[in-house]
Amino acid sequence: MRIEKVEVKNFRLLKQATVLLEEQTTVVVGRNNSGKTSLTELFRRLLKDTTPQFRLEDFALPVHADFWTAAKKLSDGEKLDDVRKTLPCIEVRMTFRYSATEELGPLTPFVVDLDEACSEALVVVRFEPRDGTLTDLLAKEGATDAPIEVQQDRFYRALQDRIGKSYGCSVHAEDPNDPTNRKELDLGHLRAIVRGDIITAQRGLDDTTLRDRDDLGKILQALFDSASAEGADDAGKKLIEGLTQAVDGIQETLRSQVKTHLQGLLPHFEVFNYPGFHNPNLTTETGFDVARLLQNHTKVRYPGAHGLTLPETYNGLGARNLIYILLHLYSFFKQFQVAPAAPAVHLVFIEEPEAHLHPQMQEVFVRQLDVIAKKFAELNGGGSWPVQFLISTHSSHIANSAPIDALRYFMAGAEAPGSPWRTARIKDLRAGLSGKPEPDRKFLQQYLTLTRCDLFFADKVVLIEGTCERLLLPAMMKLVDAEDAKAPQLASQYFTVLEVGGAYAHRFDDLLAFLELPALIITDIDAVDDKGKACPVSSSAKSSNACIKAWFGKKSTKPGDLIAYAEGDRIKGIKRLAYQIPEGEGEPCARSLEDAVMLANKATYGLQGIAAADLGQKAGDLAKEHKKTEFALGLALGDPNWKVPRYIAEGLRWLARTHAPESTAPPPTTNAAAAPSPGAAA
Repeated sequence: MRIEKVEVKNFRLLKQATVLLEEQTTVVVGRNNSGKTSLTELFRRLLKDTTPQFRLEDFALPVHADFWTAAKKLSDGEKLDDVRKTLPCIEVRMTFRYSATEELGPLTPFVVDLDEACSEALVVVRFEPRDGTLTDLLAKEGATDAPIEVQQDRFYRALQDRIGKSYGCSVHAEDPNDPTNRKELDLGHLRAIVRGDIITAQRGLDDTTLRDRDDLGKILQALFDSASAEGADDAGKKLIEGLTQAVDGIQETLRSQVKTHLQGLLPHFEVFNYPGFHNPNLTTETGFDVARLLQNHTKVRYPGAHGLTLPETYNGLGARNLIYILLHLYSFFKQFQVAPAAPAVHLVFIEEPEAHLHPQMQEVFVRQLDVIAKKFAELNGGGSWPVQFLISTHSSHIANSAPIDALRYFMAGAEAPGSPWRTARIKDLRAGLSGKPEPDRKFLQQYLTLTRCDLFFADKVVLIEGTCERLLLPAMMKLVDAEDAKAPQLASQYFTVLEVGGAYAHRFDDLLAFLELPALIITDIDAVDDKGKACPVSSSAKSSNACIKAWFGKKSTKPGDLIAYAEGDRIKGIKRLAYQIPEGEGEPCARSLEDAVMLANKATYGLQGIAAADLGQKAGDLAKEHKKTEFALGLALGDPNWKVPRYIAEGLRWLARTHAPESTAPPPTTNAAAAPSPGAAA
């Protein structure tokens, strides 16, 4: 049994979002402020808070206007049912998948369909207005003849306090095949089928300035509670029994010694000479609360020299972070194991596990989670742990170590073209690449694993041929930016560079389109003669470049035609192709990056004064005398004042001013009057 899908409506950036969960580990990636933290916070409130509460700021900004629309309907005398339908609610829909052979257990109340072939249950949680609260919720403040902006400002300020009083959480089961077939339940039923635990990103491991933090020691308290619970295994009970006996021995010794010393102190009370204060007959009873001993007085220490132990904060941050996560996971497992009625699913959120971990450890982390879950079960008698991990990360190492199918890509943009509000969209890499041939899918997975690119976290991407371009690209971007300081600057934009070669760039087309990333592909024209042998562009018959062939399809890819194509032919949406073109009218066209640099900087390479008919051949021959890496390093580290070849300069300027589309979502069917926002919902 597992959670297969989660649908969220109207919570912060998650106005209308769907997340498909893997059987065990799902990895959430994306740029900052794209909604990843919103998902974790939503489940924290639903599964951890005693009574889940939401504020006006928690509602997605685009639906704030609906409150004003509902208030207007109420004041116009419309039916309460119509007013209620206008009001926004925060909704979470969880689809549970189960097999016909397993016991449903606590999921039973949520299975309301009569279809024997159906193997899913739908749980719906809504934060919505309570009955009888609409009048108080939507009452307008102040004079009704005030300007509309003033009325709205008063209304939304008052609404901030009213939401908590008028809204509440409801839970119901819904027939997956018939939305009208519903069964009202409560939060207790929800928490009986799913347990939620969170390891937050803010773990405070590096706060050592004023005091030693004992974050790891505090986790021992949770493990102690689990071992002493009613359903604990025999090993846990023996551990608690041994600790209790040890504490009892210490307690008896301390009680005896304190009593003896206190008796010697009692005669000194006489010096106070207070009437009636002769002998208060004081005695002592010293005791320990074993259940709090580990939390308050036990610290995790590390071996030192000569019997000295070192505090927790003396260990490296990476080791502490990893131990912290592992201990928490083990604590979560033990708490799940000893629960009187074990939930059907254990959902564990891990935020940014990469904190303080070196790249190699980050790569191992995701792959080892499944092993850790199995190992915990083996260490405790082989009991099953139906855990589903949801990892949010900004680490390309973690993202690239996970299977493509397990990645969920969060991106935020305008709700609709022209809308001032941002909303999150969640893209499933499994679905996005489902139509791609298996060889291409395998290539992408292997490439991402080998290169550790940060494709899932960048705003733009540059695909290049090889080492020479990679070494020169930072310098070329700097030079292009310097040409026009008022133009959009690449230095202030977050881009990533993929070294893919001319034969593989087109394999990224579907992935880049799916991620909606503006992409510049820099490749070589690769002119060859009829026999496929490299030759100057002026005497060539065709291009051997696979990327160029894929780009133009059935159109001619003869170098002469490629040069003649307009810039628009090299642009497709937010993707642009850049290959060698002449530096000016009547000048030759280079074949590779090296001779393109030479033709753009003739004086530097002694090419001035050569006839145009011979210039291309001369530059090509000169380029062959240089090793690619040495040429690139010499140029990048030498004189900074050189000219970037035209085809790359034009491409970089295009990339600097090109952004992903505001929104690909369809415009809303209704457009209520915009209302001022009382707060942010990121």
